[in-house]
Amino acid sequence: MATGLSLHVGLNKVDPARYGGWDGELVACENDANDMARLAREAGFDDTTLLTPDGTVENVTAELRKAGKKLKSGDILLFTYSGHGGQVPNTVGSDDEPDDFDETLVLYDREFLDDELYREFGRFAEGVRILAFLDSCHSGSGIEVREVLTQEAMQEQFQTRDPNQIENTSRLMPVAKQYEIYQRDKEFFQDIQRGLGAGNGSEAEVGALLISGCQDNQLSSDGPVNGKFTGTLLEVWDDGAFRGGYRAFHRDILRNMPATQSPNFYVTGNPGDEFLQQRPFTV
Repeated sequence: MATGLSLHVGLNKVDPARYGGWDGELVACENDANDMARLAREAGFDDTTLLTPDGTVENVTAELRKAGKKLKSGDILLFTYSGHGGQVPNTVGSDDEPDDFDETLVLYDREFLDDELYREFGRFAEGVRILAFLDSCHSGSGIEVREVLTQEAMQEQFQTRDPNQIENTSRLMPVAKQYEIYQRDKEFFQDIQRGLGAGNGSEAEVGALLISGCQDNQLSSDGPVNGKFTGTLLEVWDDGAFRGGYRAFHRDILRNMPATQSPNFYVTGNPGDEFLQQRPFTV
């Protein structure tokens, strides 16, 4: 019988002492994590939830490594993140990043590079199914995003025509703050990128499926109860009434999202058609 472990991270704030006075306050991220943990429990997963101050790099990494030691071929990991997204330049690593940036999860104490997450996934045994849902912004620079978002699109998605107000309703780490933190910690991030570039060979062997809250040139909306993506996911799931595979699940979520926020379906390695055709959250 297969084993399912899940890890749910939700941050309504970050540590201002680590982010130059910025606390990144959001509304719905802890609710997202708790609701996804409840979904996971009902589906048969053994769940762990890390909320705001516990959502540190050390804790997230420790929980992923703990799961990596337990899960065997045929088992499944579910990882969900709800919080701010950011980017840091990648000019020293060996990644083939089209935009020369690493996307980041803005954890409580520092930004967590996408390659760091993939490295942790790479520690799992071959044949472990890895499923990730990220409800955060994975855009390019804020200038590029704001050029893509028309006045009408901003009004539809964020109920504002003022680009400066988007930071209050989206999960984008402010671009000026991203630049400030990167300049302060540039050597630290570059050391991580060099190390990951030197030993990144295992991730390609790991079959992982990611359904993210938006495309690279879009922003993910926060909300009064859930983020727009997580709330729509929960509605489509309908307490387990949904039937179909992961592609159909993604398609139905996408169909119910505004055109300005289009969840992405992305696979890395070879997760296998059997996995992708399973009903979502099948242990």
